[in-house]
Order: sequence, then structure tokens, then C-alpha cells
Amino acid sequence: MAATSRSVSGKTAAKAGAKAGATILFSLKNEVGGLVRALGTFQEKHVNLVHIESRKSKRRNSDFEIFVDCDSDHHQLRELTELLAQHADVVEIMPPESQRHDEDRDRTVDVPWFPEKISDLDLCKQVLMYGSDLDADHPGFKDSAYRKRRNYFADLARGYKHGEQIPRVDYTAEEVQTWARVFRELNQLYPSHACKEFLNNLPLLVQHCNYKEDNIPQLEDVSRFLKERSGFSIRPVWGYLSPRDFLAGLAFRVFHCTQYVRHSSDPFYTPEPDTCHELLGHVPLLAEPSFAQFSQEMGLASLGADDDAVRKLATCYFFTVEFGLCKQDGRLRAYGAGLLSSVGELKHALSGEAEVRPFDPRLTCDEECVITAFQNVYFVTETFDDAKSKMREFAKRIRRPFSVRYDAYTQSVAVLKDSGSIQTLLRDLRHELDVVDDALNRLGRRSAAQRRPPPPPPGDA
Repeated sequence: MAATSRSVSGKTAAKAGAKAGATILFSLKNEVGGLVRALGTFQEKHVNLVHIESRKSKRRNSDFEIFVDCDSDHHQLRELTELLAQHADVVEIMPPESQRHDEDRDRTVDVPWFPEKISDLDLCKQVLMYGSDLDADHPGFKDSAYRKRRNYFADLARGYKHGEQIPRVDYTAEEVQTWARVFRELNQLYPSHACKEFLNNLPLLVQHCNYKEDNIPQLEDVSRFLKERSGFSIRPVWGYLSPRDFLAGLAFRVFHCTQYVRHSSDPFYTPEPDTCHELLGHVPLLAEPSFAQFSQEMGLASLGADDDAVRKLATCYFFTVEFGLCKQDGRLRAYGAGLLSSVGELKHALSGEAEVRPFDPRLTCDEECVITAFQNVYFVTETFDDAKSKMREFAKRIRRPFSVRYDAYTQSVAVLKDSGSIQTLLRDLRHELDVVDDALNRLGRRSAAQRRPPPPPPGDA
């Protein structure tokens, strides 16, 4: 994963329907006429520009940043951000100083914006590479039909909003054939190379989501299955999402997933995530509750973290969820999706010739992530719970002036930044402990009754 990402400070907190000032900061993409097109989005959304200026960027690789003060409501800001992202990298969205709460004044300066409810993921759409624009070294770069097909998938993902059904796709015969070759080869390796949890869940996907050699499963069916199994859901995306946006999705148990298929000229290689990688590599373990929690906790740790912390978390994710190994029955097994969707690298990682080290987030976080070749090193953990424990300790070192807690009932994130929010959490925890205490008492009474000798039959002395 690349380390750059959209970093938006403060809250876009104007109440719906109420006009409020906001400052939008962005850096332009490297394209001719980019500034004209970016500013044109404000006119398109009927947003009044109060002030505009530029300054040399201190935080980005670009030469300068654009500052725009405007009048807008919350709904307009959401739509404006989506349009602006097509021509610029959105850096910051801030309410005016007069609208910031005292306790928020410090965090708006240094804390990047992050989604606080699941629908906010509609704003997390920064694709860093490929998508519908393929690089010259991509296998499908010179294939006009493939490029057109990729544009079709990109349009589907761009138009998706939270709460909608994921569009179903009629895959072509060529796409199904590519899937079939990958599916067939990998299924021959799984029994001897994949971890137990993966092997336990794969038959369930065959049963409930129609995983088979001659059929590419539909994301909507997979999403519904995951929701029942682990609380995760699928959200379509059209390319390689920024680490910050991708990890933010995990915090809400949302997995951003591509729908397109790799190019048929090289079915066992892809320079980017595709549906073969997602459905065969990731989904079987996202159906495992323990692994799902591990993924979500990495996402929660990223919310409000600075760019360096997000880079380190993304690197730890890369060497665990994407390329991780574990020990089972005295043997190394793969649980990383990048391995479980790659015939060549799966064999290589478990060949005994690859370098393998114990997973330690403090060291792993600075390792080089290789995208277009086999990894230089792989990291092994004893169990998912062991990895979770290590990542929890690592996350405590992330500097941010608050903690966060996910509320599964409202699918939102509670920011624990003052005594009031912490007291609310304590009340919820006391109730949960009361439920546990009641269950233990009932279990104890039932066990005591079972141990008690039965009464003698009537008439016995």
C-alpha cells in the first residue's frame, strides 16, 4: 500500500440544511487544466466561494496547496468532496473557528478527518493506482476491450452509496475462464497450504455463495453471507484504495472489494487487487469471527492517526492479512490473502526457502512492501489471537488525543475524548457485566441442581 492518503482535519459538522462556512484545502493532481476543473466543481454544486489562495505545501509531495473558503451545508460538502476528488487530492475540510468546540481546537489542527458513521464511507474514495486508468506495464494496457470493461466496473463502484445493493454483474466467458483457471489451481494447493480456519469456511462459501469453478460469485451474495457470519459487509471499489480510506472501512467491518477480473493473458499474476484475489484470498477468513475482529481493530487504530502511523498500520496489515503465515500442527500455513490467491507465491512462501521471521509490529511496520514480486520476507504468528494481542499493544503507542469505540447497534464510532464520553462507555460496560454475572449465576444454580441427589421414591424409609 502506498503511504499517501487523503488527510482531512476537523469535522464537516454543519447541520444538514444549515448554511455554514468551511475551508477546503486540496493539492492538484498532475494534469493540464486541473485547477480550472477543480474550481468548476464548486460552481457545479452552486457553492459560493468567499476566498481563495494558494501556498507552498508543507505536508504533500505537490508543490502547493489551494485554500478555498466557501459557504456550504453538510450535504453539499459531501457531494463536492466526491467531485473534487476526481481532479484533486482533498487534504483538509475544516469548519470555521467560531464553530469549533473548545475541546476540539487542538485536534482540528493535527488530527486527520475520519468517518464517524458507516455512511461516511461514501467519502472514502481515493484510489491511488490503476482503477480505470491502467499503467503502461499493466497486462491489459494495450487491450482496448479490457480497458472499456474496466471503465464499466469503475462506474459501478463510483456510483455505489451506502445502503444500496451491490450491482450484479454478467461476467463474460473470458472472465469466467480466467476465474476458473485460478480457482482450479488454488484449490489443489489449499489442503496442504491454507490454515484451518480458511479450509473450514471455504465449503460454506461453496454452499451459500455459489463458489465454483464455472461461476464468479456476486458481491451482494457474499456480503449477505459475511454479515451473518462475522458482521462484515462488502463495499465495491474500482481500484487500489488509499491505506487511510481502506483501513477506515475495516473499522466499520466494511471490506472494500473489487469486481473486475484480472487480464486473461496472465491469469496467475495481477499488479492490483481483483475479484479473484478478494473472493478467494480474503473472504473465507473474513467469515471467521476471530479474524474479523483482528481486521476491525487494525481499522479502528487508524482513525485519526497521522500519516506515519497509518503507514505503519498499513504495513502491518500487509504482512499479516495480505501475506501472513501462522503455525498449525507444527507446520507453517498461510492465512494472508495475497498468498492464498497466488499460486506461485503460495508455493514459494511455504517452500522452506523463503525467509520467515516472527511477527513483531514494532519491527514489521518498517519492512518494505513489495507489490509486483514475491516478498523479501514473511512474518509468522502463533494464532490470530496472538497477532491481535501484539497489535493492541502496538496501537497504544499511536499518538492521538482520544480513543475510539465501535457501536455495532448504530454502526458508528464513539470518540472517547472527555469524562462524559468515558462515563457513557462505563455505563454500557456495567450493563454488559450484569448480563455476564446473571448468566454465571444461572449456570451455577443449574449445575448445583444437577449435582443434588434425587429424592427417595415415595414409601421408602
